Amino acid sequence: MNKLFGISNCDTVRKAKKWLEANQIDFEYIDFRKDQFSKEDIEAWLKKISFEDIVNQRSKAWKALTDEQKHDLIENKQFALLLDTPTLIKRPVLQTSETILFGFKEAQYQEQFA
Repeated sequence: MNKLFGISNCDTVRKAKKWLEANQIDFEYIDFRKDQFSKEDIEAWLKKISFEDIVNQRSKAWKALTDEQKHDLIENKQFALLLDTPTLIKRPVLQTSETILFGFKEAQYQEQFA
């Protein structure tokens, strides 16, 4: 089953959901703020992508961190901080049986489901 992780008020997440629905692709939606997601979810992503690539370095949450916190987050893979502050995660996250996609690019989604 495809899983789409995100935050409901995020425009990019809404675009991804709309694209998946328009293309009749089944998926389970997990809202970072309302639904449970876990360290295991993040560990599954890390099998396909680096920890640094998970972190949204353009987010307000990232910019609010001190340089020491940013370094600690990346170098020590601070899962707890990501779980407590999900806005640090690039979104949406599309997890399929084969891959993990961060962000929404229509061409990537088309290629994934071709």
